[in-house]
Amino acid sequence: MIVEQQTINLGRFKRGYHLVTNILEANVSALRGIEKGIAHLFIHHTSASLTLNENADPSVRHDLELFLDALVPDGDKRYTHDDEGPDDMPAHVKTSLLGASLTVPVKNGRFLLGTWQGIYLCEHRDHGDNRKLTVTVMGTK
Repeated sequence: MIVEQQTINLGRFKRGYHLVTNILEANVSALRGIEKGIAHLFIHHTSASLTLNENADPSVRHDLELFLDALVPDGDKRYTHDDEGPDDMPAHVKTSLLGASLTVPVKNGRFLLGTWQGIYLCEHRDHGDNRKLTVTVMGTK
């Protein structure tokens, strides 16, 4: 059993829900050579999150954003935390709802996802920062 950990910079993304499965598989060298195991993904931010969902139809990403924006609207006057603008506290709430980490099985150096599944980076800010992600891979080679 080996354990490898790697932190990567995903860069800046516009507000929305972005498939990053291929980016991660291409840039996380710790995945290479893993015959079977698991990967734990952790985003180092409180205003962006990770989730696993539909990877084929972009309307799913659009509809997910519409739903969460309606559930947790920007500029809600009930929020007192708005240090970085009207999308600040809503971004934190959305991150709490969706989560900052995922655990995904790995097989033959790739994430073992369902046919229609993909890993999303969910950017909840209008002007998000460079997003950093740590991936810990445990498995056998």
